[in-house]
Amino acid sequence: MSGSSDVFLIGGGRDESAADAVYGPFLRAASAAVPRVLCVLVDEGDGADLFARYDTLLRKAGDCAPVPLLLPLGEPFEPGALAADVDALLVCGGLTPAYQEAFAGSRDALPALLAERGVPYAGYSAGAAIAARDAVVGGWLADGVAVCPPDTAEDLEEIEVRPGLGLVPFGVDVHAAQWGTLARLAAVVADGRLAHGVAVDENTVVRVAGGRARVAGLGRAHSVRPAPAGGALVRSYGAGESFSTG
Repeated sequence: MSGSSDVFLIGGGRDESAADAVYGPFLRAASAAVPRVLCVLVDEGDGADLFARYDTLLRKAGDCAPVPLLLPLGEPFEPGALAADVDALLVCGGLTPAYQEAFAGSRDALPALLAERGVPYAGYSAGAAIAARDAVVGGWLADGVAVCPPDTAEDLEEIEVRPGLGLVPFGVDVHAAQWGTLARLAAVVADGRLAHGVAVDENTVVRVAGGRARVAGLGRAHSVRPAPAGGALVRSYGAGESFSTG
């Protein structure tokens, strides 16, 4: 399998009952019957414990062999870590600006390598946010006005949009229903910094392939586009529904 790579955007959540719906399609997109999944975590001191959580969720979704790659805070991801025996890549959750910094040097090489080898990419929370061409990495203020709870700010004040991996053409926010981050994404779209954004609920995945985004899992995905008269228009999609990525 070569020439294409599906992308899976996971909005967060730890519900093991949703593991098959959320992670199963990702595992089945890999070319191997028992895929070897490289799980990349920016390690703030609890990386081994966090990897154990992903290991459990992935194994509940299907036969696979998760392999941890723990990056110390401030250390860059090297695309060469995507060795020949890696069948799928999961970029995990944590402090989103730290993940954006870790992958900043890979934004050209990694997408090309994934496409060349047909390796599916899944991003969980921070990993989903940085999959975007223009990544919403945090913040809770828009020009000094609160648009979401400060606990969701990722150690930032004003909302920041930074270069992402460019695996999907729209901006991504996560934990949408649970953390109230849909409002943050709407603010970024309304002020013209994004032409399209997608906010994903927890225990929910958006699969992006062939110009379409398809929703699975327990929650919803919220597509945010500019309104003709100003502001933003939001349309929400549940499991089994799809929308255009453009």
